Amino acid sequence: MAYSNNKNNENFEVIDNKNHNEAKTLKTESNKTKESNHLTQIAWQRLDDGSYSPSSYINRDLSLLEFNKRVLAQAASPLHPLLERLFFLIIFSSNMDEFFEIRVAGIMQKLRLGDVANSPHGMRPSEILNEISAVAHNAIDEQYRILNEDLLPELAKADIRYLKRDELNSDQSAWMQRYFTEQVSPVLTPISIDPSHPFPRLVNKSLNFIASLEGKDAFGRDINLAIVPAPRSLPRVIRLPDELTDGKEHHVMLSAVIHEHIGELFPGMNVTGCHQFRLTRNADLDLADDVDDLAKALEGELENRRFGDKVRLEVTTDCPTEISDYLLNEFELHDNQLYRVNGPVNLTRLLFDFNIPALRYQPFTHVIPKAFRRDMDKPEKSTSMFAAMRKGDVLVHHPFHSFAPVTNLLWQAASDPKVLAIKQTLYRSGTNSEVVKALAAAARNGKEVTAIIELRARFDEASNIAVANYLQEAGAVVVYGIVGYKTHAKLMLIVRREEDRIRRYVHLGTGNYHAGNAKAYTDYGLFTADPDISEDVHKIFQQLTGMGKPANLKKLLHAPFTLHDALMSFIDDEIAHAKAGKRAHIIVKVNALTERRLIDKLYDASQAGVKIELILRSICCLRPQVQGLSENITVRSILGRFLEHTRIYYCYNDGDERLYCGSADWMDRNLFHRVEVAFPIEDKRLFKQIYQDGLQNYLQDNVKAWVLEGTGRWYQTQPSEGETAHIAQDYLLKTINRVGESG
Repeated sequence: MAYSNNKNNENFEVIDNKNHNEAKTLKTESNKTKESNHLTQIAWQRLDDGSYSPSSYINRDLSLLEFNKRVLAQAASPLHPLLERLFFLIIFSSNMDEFFEIRVAGIMQKLRLGDVANSPHGMRPSEILNEISAVAHNAIDEQYRILNEDLLPELAKADIRYLKRDELNSDQSAWMQRYFTEQVSPVLTPISIDPSHPFPRLVNKSLNFIASLEGKDAFGRDINLAIVPAPRSLPRVIRLPDELTDGKEHHVMLSAVIHEHIGELFPGMNVTGCHQFRLTRNADLDLADDVDDLAKALEGELENRRFGDKVRLEVTTDCPTEISDYLLNEFELHDNQLYRVNGPVNLTRLLFDFNIPALRYQPFTHVIPKAFRRDMDKPEKSTSMFAAMRKGDVLVHHPFHSFAPVTNLLWQAASDPKVLAIKQTLYRSGTNSEVVKALAAAARNGKEVTAIIELRARFDEASNIAVANYLQEAGAVVVYGIVGYKTHAKLMLIVRREEDRIRRYVHLGTGNYHAGNAKAYTDYGLFTADPDISEDVHKIFQQLTGMGKPANLKKLLHAPFTLHDALMSFIDDEIAHAKAGKRAHIIVKVNALTERRLIDKLYDASQAGVKIELILRSICCLRPQVQGLSENITVRSILGRFLEHTRIYYCYNDGDERLYCGSADWMDRNLFHRVEVAFPIEDKRLFKQIYQDGLQNYLQDNVKAWVLEGTGRWYQTQPSEGETAHIAQDYLLKTINRVGESG
């Protein structure tokens, strides 16, 4: 087998990598109930420079694919309500789109520079692409099997149907004819393929149709093929009128509408075939470090994203080989980059958000922390959020706690005559955000408002540019951070004059200032008036807006300057305690672990006898439970109703325990190429809350947890006989929001 760029003759052989054949199956062991004590045997070595041999690491792209497979498994799981399972299926599609747009595209770029292994795992780009193709094809086949055999039949039982053309009655067919004539046909542009009409330049991930034709057109030409792009303005799923369905949720796909009536676009000709397809392109942005105007440069690159290099072609299973071969040749793609799917090629736009509570998760009320609750019956006793923060630190745990305290604090600051300045980082937001509106109101009210906006938050760049323009029009100072270093820290600083002194109030978080994400992601936020932390945040904002050497901070850990070194030092301390015969324990909960030096240090710690428990949402390049290498390391991943997003670093430290929350995953980009902040939890009550709810609770999950073996395979846990089922997120819903346990 080989991937090839046909026209540029950039050919390379893809070698079957038998060491990774396990990854080609989507089926996951689920009959194991506990983390296995059986250690994996791997021929690893400690090299002369102190590092470990390539066999000690898991490839990050294959690990990311394994995460996507775990997401897909949720779509098949009866533990989730039916519409939530459909949503997981759509999330899988979206994840896979981004995987091809960014990760696969990046590997293909490396391949063009030479098929050389230059990563810790030792695999060459061709080997990685070969494995990705095998795993991804298998996973996508399973996705459509779940859709067709599991979800669609169950949805039909609930009177939610996506009707095919031959399932419409005469009245519904007549309505579809009118819909095509009035709504669809006026915005379609059929493009014939002939010497004067070359193959059109198609937008990334757009829905398109290729039609095979017979006969002569109006000019007497023999036209054999034509392309019909479906404009993005057209809905991909169309709800049939209530009077034609007795009010039921019955829909037709746009593809069915176009298929049925495509002949009307070619009068006098015979359409012998019509097939939908979708092309995925490289969507990563490439900005030089010396750009003069980041916003203008980004605006130019956003257009390029729509027409990047081709990386994947999707067609339906009934597309003839001669048509798919024609498209592959046109797009300069190889057979392994062709994905035949048994259904619509654009599942990311499948409707799922139906208002049927019985098929959704049980709703719950987002709680306001007690310190911020206002006594509506006794307003004279109610205190401001500033007064509450002066009394002590306040912790919020989203989505169980409401995001309202964040916006309420900003609105109070915007109207408070004592507030002089507000400074905030914004990574993902929108002009309709309450956070942005409050900042704009504060600027209009004469406050000194400074917003550090990270324009390069992937796929949110256009929205962030709009936010920047909106805030600038309101009078705020907008800064785009440091070129070459994404500003990923979650910081808010409010400066207030109180009794002839200046006091600062701070919010630090593990998640974005985005109200929507706060309802779907688990994150921690800390409200504090601690003078040292406030001074540290002040210095970081000065560094982001000005120039100078790295700030000397008292309490915060700051990437790319001190965070990595501090984490390495923390692990070294645990190693020293273990070698002294003392208890040594590390628990880390982050989204991903890829940074090699931290992985190596964790291997060192395991071999010294340190107990290490890792809770990782997605990527893990470390091999746990390998004999002699990582016997004392376990890795688990939790997938449930909410997207796990908290970042927590815990070390026992001989009883003087350390616990930090922060914005940074343990990845190269976070630790060396982003501005990140980790903050200590010093309040004993909040420390205990995070340790129990955010760490131990997740280590006890025996239903939604997946455990990683040293081979790179994941298996889902199940309660053993007689063991009580424990679901971490359900436990938090029950204890914080008073919601009964649910799937």
